[in-house]
Amino acid sequence: MGKDKLRKFAEIDTFSNVYQMEEGKVLKGKWASEHFKNDNPIVLELACGKGEYALNLARMFPQKNFIGIDLKGNRIWRGARTGIDEGITNLAFLRIQIEDSVDYFVQDEVDEIWITFPDPQPQESREKKRLTYPGFLNKYKQFLKLDGRINLKTDNDGLFQYTVEKVEELGLSCYKKTDQLYKSEFYDDLLSIKTHYERIYLKHDKSINYIQFSLDKL
Repeated sequence: MGKDKLRKFAEIDTFSNVYQMEEGKVLKGKWASEHFKNDNPIVLELACGKGEYALNLARMFPQKNFIGIDLKGNRIWRGARTGIDEGITNLAFLRIQIEDSVDYFVQDEVDEIWITFPDPQPQESREKKRLTYPGFLNKYKQFLKLDGRINLKTDNDGLFQYTVEKVEELGLSCYKKTDQLYKSEFYDDLLSIKTHYERIYLKHDKSINYIQFSLDKL
């Protein structure tokens, strides 16, 4: 591991807005009251990387709490560092495997989920690793409110079509769906947030897909 990665791993150990593995479990059911010190809605960004979406959402919506989840601490460092430097108190990060998220939140603790440009896991043998695989959806259902919505934003047409198919197969409510986000009626300030990778995709004329659905009938 390079010196820069080691430095970042050491630093996030000292960050007040980052929780790693076991230390995050003590906040299960208490994120709003004990970390954020309020009763505002909680929104998750899964596979958050550098936390660009969670960070910008926290800036835009101070009346909500945002938690970015990822396993790679050297990436989380960037969003967490910016959050501390800017004094953003409605932003936190959790360094865990996403499949373990049920160990960190209780029923109805989360109001909304964002999945922004995740690894599409295109190989058929890796279907169970896709963050919209039914196994993952069943995990999210354990802590997402009944009317809570899941937002997927991706450049990968395969993952988008896979998700659309699963939403239809499971009979889930779908509120928004487009394979041309920036030309659609859904485009707004919320969806205009662009991650580092999204900017790269757009430079190469990649279409951005977006779907919003709930787990109400799962």
